[in-house]
Amino acid sequence: MENNQIAKKVIEYVGGEENIVSVAHCATRLRVMVQDESLIQKEKVESLDKVKGAFFNSGQYQIIFGTGTVNKIYDEVSKLGIGTVAKSEQKVANDGNWFKRGIRVFGDVFVPIIPVLVATGLFMGLRGLLTQPQVLGLFGLAPESINENFLLYTQVLTDTAFAFLPALVAWSTFKVFGGSPVIGIVLGLMLVSPSLPNAYAVAAGTAEPIMLFNFIPIVGYQGTVLPAFISGIIGANLEKRLRKIVPDTFDLLVTPFVTLLIMSLLSLLVIGPIFHSFETVVLNATEWILALPFGLAGIIIGGLNQVIVVTGVHHIFNFLEVQLLTNTGSNPFNAIITSGMAAQGGATLAVGLKTKSKKLKALAFPSALSALLGITEPAIFGVNLRYVKPFLMGLIGGAVGGFLANILKLAGTGMSITVIPGTLLYLNNQLFSYILVNVIAIAVGFLLTYFFGFKDEQLKGE
Repeated sequence: MENNQIAKKVIEYVGGEENIVSVAHCATRLRVMVQDESLIQKEKVESLDKVKGAFFNSGQYQIIFGTGTVNKIYDEVSKLGIGTVAKSEQKVANDGNWFKRGIRVFGDVFVPIIPVLVATGLFMGLRGLLTQPQVLGLFGLAPESINENFLLYTQVLTDTAFAFLPALVAWSTFKVFGGSPVIGIVLGLMLVSPSLPNAYAVAAGTAEPIMLFNFIPIVGYQGTVLPAFISGIIGANLEKRLRKIVPDTFDLLVTPFVTLLIMSLLSLLVIGPIFHSFETVVLNATEWILALPFGLAGIIIGGLNQVIVVTGVHHIFNFLEVQLLTNTGSNPFNAIITSGMAAQGGATLAVGLKTKSKKLKALAFPSALSALLGITEPAIFGVNLRYVKPFLMGLIGGAVGGFLANILKLAGTGMSITVIPGTLLYLNNQLFSYILVNVIAIAVGFLLTYFFGFKDEQLKGE
C-alpha cells in the first residue's frame, strides 16, 4: 500500500477529518489529537501496512510507524489538508495525568535540542578515540605529540553545546510556550554571561560566586537545564501578557525591554539559585543510586527503564544525563539504559525468528533493528507489549545487562545515542566491556523470549 493510501486510511479509521483536532509527529509516532476516542477503529488502524502499533494517551492517538516512515506518512496527511502542526505546538488534552502532561512538555522542549547533543556526544567519542595512547601508538605518536591548536578545536566541538545549554533550553521553551524564541536565546545567554563567575571554575575552586546580600550566591549557569526551563516558561507567559496590554506603537520597544529586565533579575536572583540547588540535589540523589553496591542500580534502572518509555515520561532523564556529564564528565546512566534497549531488541528478534506469520516477521525484524539503533518504540508497541511476555523477558534482559554495566562501572562520554551508535561513546578502554554487556542483554532477552515468552498460538484472534 502506498503512503498516500495509508494516510487516507488513517484519517478514515480515526473517525474522519471531523474527528481530528490536529496531527503532529515525533521520531517514530504519528500523533493524532481527536475529539472522540470511541470513533477510532483501533483494530483497523493496527492492521494497516507499515503500522507497528498504536495506543491512546492523554488525548493523543499515537500510531507507531518508525523512523523515516512517519515523516512520509505525515507529509501525505498534510497534503490532504488535515490540521497538521509542529509537535511542540500540539496541545495535550486536559484529560491526561498532570504529571505526564508536565513531562510531555519537558520532552517537547528538550527534543529539538537532542540533535546537537547527539553530535556533541559523537565528537566526544571521536576525541576520546583520537587521544587514546593505544590508538596514537599505532601511528607512532603519543598524547603529548598532539598539536595544541587541534586539541583546542576539539574542545570547541565538545564543550560549546554544554556551555551554552541554557540558551538552547530557553530558546526552545519560549518557542513551545508561545513567546519570541530570540528573547529566549538572549535570556539564556544572560545565564552564562562571561561577566558572571564561571560555574565550572566555581566548582573547581578557582573562582568565587558573587554573594548578593551576603547570602544569595550568583554564578553562571553553564550546563544547567532547570533554571533556563523555568525562566523560559515564566518569561514566555510574561511576554504574551505584555503584548496584550502594551499599545502596538510601543510594542517593539517596550515588550522585549521589560521582559528581559524582569526575567534577568528573576533568573539570576531567584530562579537560578533555587533551581540550580535543586538540580544539585537531584544529581546527588542519582549519583547515590548509581553508587549502590552489588549492581543494584543497574538492576533497578536497567529493568524498569523501558517501562518508563511505555508511559512516555522518559524525557525527564535527559537533564539528569546532562548534569552527570557536566559535573562528572561521564554518563553511567547511558550504559545501563542501553542494556534495557538492547534486551527489547533481542526479545523482538526472537519473536521474528520463532513466528511463522510472514506479517509478524516483516514487523519484528525491522523493529528489532530499530531497537538496536536506539529507538525501541516499534519493538515495544509493535511486538513485545502486544504479546506481553516478550516485553517482560526484555525487562529481565535489561536488568541483567544493567547489573553487569553497573558492576563493570561502564560510563559513556556523551548522551542520547545508545546500543550500536552508542559504541562511539565507549571508544576508550571500555569498548570490549560495552559490547559484552549489550551482547549478554540481547542474548538474555532473546533466549527467554524464544523458549518461554512467545508461541504462535498467541496470534489466534488477530
